[in-house]
Amino acid sequence: MSNASFHGKAAIVTGGANGIGRCIAKRLSSLGVQVHVIDTDKEAGEKSGLSFFHGDIADKGTLDRFIGALAGSVDIIINNACVSRRGLLSGCSYEDFEYVLRIGVTAPYYITSALLEKGMLSQGASIINIASTRAFQSQEDTESYSAAKGGIAALTHAMSVSLAGRARVNSISPGWIDTSRYHESGKVCEWSSQDKSQHPVMRIGEPEDIASMALFLCSEEAGFITGQDFVVDGGMSKLMVYHGDHGWSYDTEKDK
Repeated sequence: MSNASFHGKAAIVTGGANGIGRCIAKRLSSLGVQVHVIDTDKEAGEKSGLSFFHGDIADKGTLDRFIGALAGSVDIIINNACVSRRGLLSGCSYEDFEYVLRIGVTAPYYITSALLEKGMLSQGASIINIASTRAFQSQEDTESYSAAKGGIAALTHAMSVSLAGRARVNSISPGWIDTSRYHESGKVCEWSSQDKSQHPVMRIGEPEDIASMALFLCSEEAGFITGQDFVVDGGMSKLMVYHGDHGWSYDTEKDK
């Protein structure tokens, strides 16, 4: 990918102070993109060296102020922010569930809608929604997060049709990604050989794996791609595991 195809463009990255969002924001900035990050982590955001707006995207007023503070049009939107407030087994309330959906689904919709209404969404813009393999496979007690990720995956193809000829819209579904190096704590996780071997590529994912896909999808080289979801999980979701495989056993003790 040529730096020239990115230089001088403007991008929004939600949840860009840490983790995958931070990695994508840094990569875009290194290519000459003016990156505008919005995040609730004020300390990490202010240390990022990027244009930073402190706020919670679950709040419409915050989004209005953020968009109002932008100068000029936006070429790239990375809808990365999401949280989990767990699910049925831990008493996730109506308010908790709704809050997660506001961050993970409503805010991505509203940001695009507001930019479009104000004439600030560039012709030929690229929108990348960070979904998750949790949209189609789950652990127990993850309903709030899984619903948000399933919602943004569906929102992706709907928006791609509505914005045909104006913007391309795609999503990325990360699997197991070790984001520890992209947090202020700087703590690096050590993974076991068993953790790694659950992935056909024999390693845990890194934020750079997601950032590389995001940059490709934002580039002119992906000009014929829209409305698609790209699973980046090292093949983990394709590996069938049976009780007794490779010494793995399913503990049903809790059901007794």
